[in-house]
Amino acid sequence: MGSTHVVLVRGINVGGRNAVPMAALRSALETAGLRGVRTYIQSGNVLVDAPGLTHEEVGAVVVERLATDFAVDTVVVTVTADALRATVRNAPPEFGSAPHTYHSDVAFVRAGVTTATAVKAFAVRDGVDTLWEGDGVVYFQRLSAQRTKSRLSAVMASPVYRDITIRNWATTTRLAAMLDVD
Repeated sequence: MGSTHVVLVRGINVGGRNAVPMAALRSALETAGLRGVRTYIQSGNVLVDAPGLTHEEVGAVVVERLATDFAVDTVVVTVTADALRATVRNAPPEFGSAPHTYHSDVAFVRAGVTTATAVKAFAVRDGVDTLWEGDGVVYFQRLSAQRTKSRLSAVMASPVYRDITIRNWATTTRLAAMLDVD
């Protein structure tokens, strides 16, 4: 269990840019020595087994394979399986429980950057956005009916954006569930 890592690659297979077929990515990562490589949807969610490697080392392997095999230079945030489980377990009460009312996302922060630094990049609009600081993550929720008024885009214009990647709550919880399936 301690050797499983969750790799979150930002900005691939979006709008025809940074095309990375998941089967080819799985193959490239296995060739690089990672084991049990599994992907979820086409947007850069990867689970790998890497006994003896830290999540930073796993991230470095993925960054190198993306650059070498696919000519893609993008943000990669890697967390341990236990950290992802804790992200789900420690979510604010009711977070993600009303998907028709709120868009709920988790911003995963790259190692070496504090969540306090990431939180400062989010510009919350009263009555629309709510955020909570977690351990290595920022939980961000916006009222669906007012989402065009959300200031989520402020974080994307911020320098800290190079150190985070965002996943919706459904993807986050699905990845956590996949950790417990062989």
